[in-house]
Amino acid sequence: MENIKTAISLNKSLFAQANLLARKLKVSRSRLFVIALEDFIREQENRELLAKINAVYEDEPNEDEKQYRRNARKSHRRLVEGQW
Repeated sequence: MENIKTAISLNKSLFAQANLLARKLKVSRSRLFVIALEDFIREQENRELLAKINAVYEDEPNEDEKQYRRNARKSHRRLVEGQW
């Protein structure tokens, strides 16, 4: 993978915290920023996926589907009744 250099501006206190954490983790500042960005991107992708999943399941079943489910449960109960 090809690396690209970039410059970013940070608040002094954030820069100091990043330096301390990089030393603590025994990684370069550059590597720390890469780790943080990868984590942030993965978190955003997970949020988008969760939003899509929730959108699929947010619809309540209509009355026809509810009645179908009730009938299916009754039918299933009759089939397995006495087998246990």
